[in-house]
Amino acid sequence: MPLFLGFLGVLAFSFTLPATRVAVEELDPVFVGIGREALAAVPAALILLATRAPLPTREQFLRLGLVVFGVVLGWPLFSALALQDLTSAHSAVIVGLLPAATAVAAVLRAGEHPSVGFWLASGAGLLAVLAFAAAQGAGLPSTGDLQILVAVVLSAVGYAEGGALARDLGPWRVICWAVVLGSPITVPVTLIAATSSDLDAGFDPWLGFFYVAFVSALLGFFPCYAGLARGGVAKIGQVQLLQPLLTLAWSAWLLSEEVNALTLIASIAVLASVVATQRTRVGRRGQAPLITSPP
Repeated sequence: MPLFLGFLGVLAFSFTLPATRVAVEELDPVFVGIGREALAAVPAALILLATRAPLPTREQFLRLGLVVFGVVLGWPLFSALALQDLTSAHSAVIVGLLPAATAVAAVLRAGEHPSVGFWLASGAGLLAVLAFAAAQGAGLPSTGDLQILVAVVLSAVGYAEGGALARDLGPWRVICWAVVLGSPITVPVTLIAATSSDLDAGFDPWLGFFYVAFVSALLGFFPCYAGLARGGVAKIGQVQLLQPLLTLAWSAWLLSEEVNALTLIASIAVLASVVATQRTRVGRRGQAPLITSPP
């Protein structure tokens, strides 16, 4: 059951980049990126009320602020901006670096002293991503490449803090509280974006928007975190390494995007670096490595 739950989370998140790519073809990227979180705040608030979830402590509220900054604001906005110009297949290669970036953020936050191999593996993954972006962009990474890298860094910060906070607050409560606490920002920004842009889009863009609002921003976290909690991060986290490859498959099948040999090679190189970072990390208390999926 834990493996199945973990796979459901991976499956849910693997559609995020293709759905966002379809949405931003006709909808404003700010509306898509921030609006999805504003819409997700409605069911999140209802879930917290229905379960009578206790209020976080003052310290937990402060830590939730980092989760909001990284996962609710940073990742959705910059990934949506990037996908105006990048294909979801191209983006999947770069986003594949997220687990390694999260591990780096986690060790820095916890004051751990990882091995030299950990830093070499993390650096190798970054070099593979930069080389891929440069090869695809006539020698230099594009603006979209830099935007998706920013999304990865900000998301890693939010994941590292959220993963640590979930031990005390509970995994699903972390994402629900984060989405709700971000609503004083996401709702006004969404309204401004809605009034200043054309929302006359077709069925597919709106379907993509609703998918990332309800599944990617909220519901996908439920089976993902439940699997990690029941089966252990080290074991269930390995399932999440399938996500970039699944995203490449959906990009080719649903969006008819080209997945060439260079894309596959770069994706495999990034996955290899992620596996290496997980195996070479030395935890301060021997904790299992944290592997996460992009929402």
